[in-house]
Amino acid sequence: MTSKLDQLKTMTIVTADTGDIEAIRAYAPRDCTTNPSLILKAARMEAYGPLVEEAILWGISHNATASRIAMRLAVNFGGELSRIVSGRVSTEVDADLSFDVEGTVAQAHQIIGDYAERGVARDRVLVKIAATWEGIQAASILQKDGIDCNLTLIFSLTQAAACADAGVFLISPFVGRIADWYAKAEGKTFTVETDPGLAAVRRIYAYYKAHELKTVIMGASFRSQGQVEALAGCDSLTIAPPLLDALAKDNGTLTRELDPANAAKDAPARMYLDEQSFRFMLNQDAMATEKLADGIRIFSRDMQALRELVSKRLQMAA
Repeated sequence: MTSKLDQLKTMTIVTADTGDIEAIRAYAPRDCTTNPSLILKAARMEAYGPLVEEAILWGISHNATASRIAMRLAVNFGGELSRIVSGRVSTEVDADLSFDVEGTVAQAHQIIGDYAERGVARDRVLVKIAATWEGIQAASILQKDGIDCNLTLIFSLTQAAACADAGVFLISPFVGRIADWYAKAEGKTFTVETDPGLAAVRRIYAYYKAHELKTVIMGASFRSQGQVEALAGCDSLTIAPPLLDALAKDNGTLTRELDPANAAKDAPARMYLDEQSFRFMLNQDAMATEKLADGIRIFSRDMQALRELVSKRLQMAA
């Protein structure tokens, strides 16, 4: 019997959720995703010192800001990851730009330009953007410019519906963070059958398939192997190395749980959202509102820590 990881790869695009290059070599995913938190963790690892050093030296020679060098460093990691995976690499714009349409568009073009310098074509890259109203509008512009986007920090059907209408290439609903919020708010422990994070992804999947929406759904933020298995058959799943390892060592039978042929049952009605309706519906969802804000704060904090790491290296090099 093949491992559950190998079985999952036959029904779902498996994406590695890490900046650790060696972990990606070990599990051979098709795609990989990063975020400021993962890049910060990897940048502190001695093994990746040369990637940090290149960004610092480039920054000195170009008189670049710490913020610009930090983004260069993120692309350095992405460039290395692109040599390992056959598919896409996701790199995130600064969380500070989550409410800035023009700033997001400008930085996305900068990211694509940095990848192009390394010989990585834009069709190998996804630009990650927080799924605020402004982020979704920026993604709509970028998609028309031929830059595919991964809208992250998805916690609600409202966000998912708006992303599809904007022609976004891919969305990342956060299973674990949704479940975490409800577990704390309600004081409950959930099973696979009652897990609200899994239910949210199933609802988005049903909505997309019933209305023939082409945006890719990539489940993210998993807390357990059971959560991953419960979404087998989803378009894509981004999975951290410990869970990839658990799936690789498990030779049991993996059952497909999501299938387009069965997804339309009880699917939500088609929504068409303008800014007012989007903001109101998101506001009415306390979990989605709080977790979106919290996610932006966390990514902003870790990007600032990455900038500080860069600043210290610049001072050492002076």
